[in-house]
Amino acid sequence: MKSTKKSYEMDMCSGPILGKILIFSLPLMLSGILQLLFNAADVIVVGRYAGSQSLAAVGSTTALINLLINIFIGLSVGVNVLVAQYYGAKKEQDVSETVHTAVLVSAFSGLFLVFLGLFLSRPMLELMGTPDDVIDKSVIYMRIYFVGMPVIMLYNFGSAILRAVGDTRRPLYFLTAAGILNIFLNLFFVIVCNLDVAGVALATVISQVLSAGLVMLCLFRSEGCLRIRPDKLRIDPVKLRRIIKVGLPAGMQGAIFSISNVLIQSSVNSFGSIAMAGNTASQNIEGFIYNAMIAVYQTNLSFTSQNYGGRKYRRIGRILITCCFVVAAVGLLLGMAAYNAGTFLLGIYSRDPQVINYGLLRLGIIATTYFTCGVMDTTVGSIRGMGYSVLPMCVSLAGACGFRVIWIFTVFRMSHTLQTLYISYPISWVLTATVHLICYLLIRRKMPKVDMD
Repeated sequence: MKSTKKSYEMDMCSGPILGKILIFSLPLMLSGILQLLFNAADVIVVGRYAGSQSLAAVGSTTALINLLINIFIGLSVGVNVLVAQYYGAKKEQDVSETVHTAVLVSAFSGLFLVFLGLFLSRPMLELMGTPDDVIDKSVIYMRIYFVGMPVIMLYNFGSAILRAVGDTRRPLYFLTAAGILNIFLNLFFVIVCNLDVAGVALATVISQVLSAGLVMLCLFRSEGCLRIRPDKLRIDPVKLRRIIKVGLPAGMQGAIFSISNVLIQSSVNSFGSIAMAGNTASQNIEGFIYNAMIAVYQTNLSFTSQNYGGRKYRRIGRILITCCFVVAAVGLLLGMAAYNAGTFLLGIYSRDPQVINYGLLRLGIIATTYFTCGVMDTTVGSIRGMGYSVLPMCVSLAGACGFRVIWIFTVFRMSHTLQTLYISYPISWVLTATVHLICYLLIRRKMPKVDMD
């Protein structure tokens, strides 16, 4: 691949697997954690300086926001897979056409989400049973957040392109700058300007403008097949269909998980605003664990896609095994650390002892078993990297959404406690991961047993 930025790219089709996976995934982990700091800074600032109601208002929107945007974020997965496969196969023209198609798709997706968020925020929050004492603030936060959707989409699609060729460092640099700006603006808007939840939403949008602008600038200045040229910006129908083929099921899978999370959030809402605040604080702590683990999924996705495109079939199995060991180690280490330091960490979000107790309850069940979710997602990365996206979506539909919905309307109804509600998470992760692994083995049997040049 011709590029003056070659040092940022990575050949994933040769050389030692573990070393390259660690080099690739570490900046991704740090990037994911920094991106999560956008929301964590929101939650910490409103929890400490605006009160428990504002904390609950911001937290109550998380599952709903994910539900509305996950289908479009899923399309960026399709971009990642397609660019990586073409890159591994050394098809520069196809890479270029995919990049230009992806940029336009991200822009149109973002504009559509602006209108979706503005008009559906209140009706959907009411449908979730958001308490009257927090719903107005929740609506304000969501509407401002969705105004920033075009830049959020541009960043996600742009960073997916860079990941596909092995560049995980520059997105980390961009997010570092944006994260620092976000924290500064959070404090300024909430403490100095007294804007409450509107201030933290506005700070998030402005910081996302910076990160998206830097990613786009990077692609415009790139050399070779990654470079964006305004005169070449058009949607290629063939590439769009391939992006949708992989990305749409991936997005629907994310939406399916979000549907179950919306139902669980609605169930948490039934315990009142203090329980909601504790749940929100715990979710944010767990988010750091999840983002570290999802980096390994993204690593597996890119490595598998490049090797599949380059027809290096024997490496695909070794990549999966290595990634599963890495994600399990990361999940166990961070999950146990989060639980053991739970009182201190939750105290950062709120000084209310009741909020802290509710948060510890959730951490004890979910954080300590979170590594099973990482193994589940990493296995999906192999399946999707080989071009199969509908299958993991269907498995997730049954294993995550279906199981949790049945659990809420049966077991939880009989034992109406938060412990009963939270235990549905690890059970669904183990069941779904097992089925995903069986599906991977069946797909792998159909592929050539030797590499093809």
